[in-house]
Amino acid sequence: MRRISSRERPACDRRALGAAAEAAAASFLERHGLVILLRNFQCRFGELDIVALQPPDVLVIAEVRLRSRGDYGGGAASVDAHKQRRLHLAARQLLLRRPALSRLRARFDVLELKAPAGDGASPDIHWIRAAFGA
Repeated sequence: MRRISSRERPACDRRALGAAAEAAAASFLERHGLVILLRNFQCRFGELDIVALQPPDVLVIAEVRLRSRGDYGGGAASVDAHKQRRLHLAARQLLLRRPALSRLRARFDVLELKAPAGDGASPDIHWIRAAFGA
């Protein structure tokens, strides 16, 4: 039986997988002491997956990347210069809309999730702190 690639899956399946990955990443960050402030902040430049506070004063903007295979360098490698620029612009929009957050030091993290082999298993999460500069 032929395995269906992620590109061939219906969009609704990919959205559900993405939402589950973001929920797992948010729970992971909470277990590590971060306070989730926002999820899926959207603006014209794109979307910030997770915005969190790492006490006492670090604003963490986390990009969640789910990969079922590592053929193309994994999830972290997919946050290229173009994606980083879009994340910077979206973060700037966030700070304009919520000026109180601009007093915090900002950091861009990537949470790379590897899809579990079996149903019901938790994904493996690799947390890359300060993955790229602000």
